[in-house]
Amino acid sequence: MENILLRILDNKRREVEATAGVLPHESCISPQKVISMSRALADDSVGIIAEFKRCSPSRGMIHPRALVDEVVGSYASAGAAACSVLTDTPFFGGSLVDLDVARETVSIPLLRKDFIVSKYQIAEACLHGANAILLIAAALSREAIEKFTREAHRYHLEVLLELHSMAELDKFCPDVDMVGVNNRDLTTFHTDPALSLKMASELPDTVVKVAESGLTSMDEVRRLRDVGYRGFLIGEAFMKHPNPGDALRNFLER
Repeated sequence: MENILLRILDNKRREVEATAGVLPHESCISPQKVISMSRALADDSVGIIAEFKRCSPSRGMIHPRALVDEVVGSYASAGAAACSVLTDTPFFGGSLVDLDVARETVSIPLLRKDFIVSKYQIAEACLHGANAILLIAAALSREAIEKFTREAHRYHLEVLLELHSMAELDKFCPDVDMVGVNNRDLTTFHTDPALSLKMASELPDTVVKVAESGLTSMDEVRRLRDVGYRGFLIGEAFMKHPNPGDALRNFLER
């Protein structure tokens, strides 16, 4: 079976190599105003991170004509604590322009969701208005996670470290701001909604815990909140509807 994550990472490294140097020197990039995603999740009564994405390798086209300002604006109005914006183009149909538009549209925290393999991408995230970045344990060594976390904090960006299995717990870096469990295996894109529950007791209590992918009901969110999660990243369940903001609103009302 093809390892999709390796294919994505190979493409991402070539993409970063081709674009490196386009940004102004890092000393010219002003750190973002601090908008804490971890605090927003901890303080919110539910903690939904509503995701904007047009497609994915596992589902193909989900909402190909979706407009960022309409979707992200409706998410904020419906009660999202934060928004996640996919910025990978070949596999998810996103871009840094989407992040720019989202930042112009809402004041809630924004997560740049991409496959970070270089400090260059962290500077990009800052320049385009993100408040947090995603680091994927399956894609990085512990040393890289520590280095990228320090770099993110230098730009006043928070870090969500994403885990996919118990075996990745040894990559946890105590300086990260949030730790997430992705129920979707990025090597096969198979989803196990029970994974977050299984791993809950193994996650450190020093950071905000986030459950990602495969969540479809408030009952699941309640069970996960009971075991310590405070953030819930949901994208496809909302994006497959004609109006994702209405889908989030209905989800919360249930």
